[in-house]
Amino acid sequence: MRYRTLGKTGLSISEVGFGGEWLERHPEEESVALLRYAREKGINIIDCWMPDPRSRDIIGKAMEGNRENWFVQGHIGSTWQNGQYVRSRDLKEVVPAFEDLLQRLRTDYVDLGMIHYIDTEADWEKSMNGPFLDYVKSLHAAGVIRHIGMSTHNPRMAKRAVETGLVEMILFSINPAFDMKPASDDLDSMFVGYDAPMAGIDAERAELYRLCEQHNVGITVMKGFFGGRLFDPQRSPFGVAFTPCQLIHYSLTRPGVASILCGFDTKEQVDAAVAYETASDEERDYASVIAGAPLHAYSGQCTYCGHCKPCPMEIDIAMVNKFYDLAVAQPSVPESVRAHYEALGQTASACIGCQSCEERCPFGVKVAERMEKTAELFGC
Repeated sequence: MRYRTLGKTGLSISEVGFGGEWLERHPEEESVALLRYAREKGINIIDCWMPDPRSRDIIGKAMEGNRENWFVQGHIGSTWQNGQYVRSRDLKEVVPAFEDLLQRLRTDYVDLGMIHYIDTEADWEKSMNGPFLDYVKSLHAAGVIRHIGMSTHNPRMAKRAVETGLVEMILFSINPAFDMKPASDDLDSMFVGYDAPMAGIDAERAELYRLCEQHNVGITVMKGFFGGRLFDPQRSPFGVAFTPCQLIHYSLTRPGVASILCGFDTKEQVDAAVAYETASDEERDYASVIAGAPLHAYSGQCTYCGHCKPCPMEIDIAMVNKFYDLAVAQPSVPESVRAHYEALGQTASACIGCQSCEERCPFGVKVAERMEKTAELFGC
């Protein structure tokens, strides 16, 4: 298992994480064993948005005696009322729910205290300007939550979170289909409306990823498999099927992303996800699937897929393109981006314009032209 630093939190988390949404569907002993198996495979981060007591008990039992080896995303504002999940900002409901989370997890802290699920302007104002946020800050000051995060499906809300300087990481929904849809405060709209031709990553979502990279705000990924629809050519908006490995790679190539949290029902599913770490370039190749899809394409856009390699001058073209995209989004080149770019060793100025990379690019990116622009921008 490889590990990445989760933005400014400094936490070293596994590239493949555990989304605990379906734990309650199985006998308790099976789910406890599944979580422990995932930890044996190197997975060390779990998201616990689920307010139902059974899921929380399962996670607590699975982590018992091993708590220090798990990083927990615990949500503040996810409550359980009359046997139902209810998102709430009312402290009379929020406080008991969070205290219940700690008790059932058998811990006195969570690593990542998540401001739960803000998708609308109205909820932002209610959550971020009042007693709810004061409570979150008090938990942080007391060390009960070690870092402050937020979950959202709306890139506009995610960008606002990044710009506050308060939020150290975000849990965000990323997959090739969602990335083509414009910002919306209605999550259900992200699952429909793919009949009309669409091409490429939505500009606001691309801006969010660049902003996270620039401000060192880490991203953990939810809904990376589009609820399983991307595995089925009949239900996939692309008209073709992806593999778990391809979708994991897609998320992990977005700027700012540290981990994709997968939902697991079986040990075999854990094995399939963890197999990403030893997969070949061909097995990870999501770009050919998108480029060959009958319904959608990303023509002209670099998705950092790596098809362009090998370069005869040993330029890491995907990373050069990523740093170029990060830099041109700013009035001037950020020093952090410049430092990462120069650390590549072989920069864009080494390009000899052979264009062999362009022959391999599934999306028709004019790589040689971009290398010229990059060398001019960075001066090397």
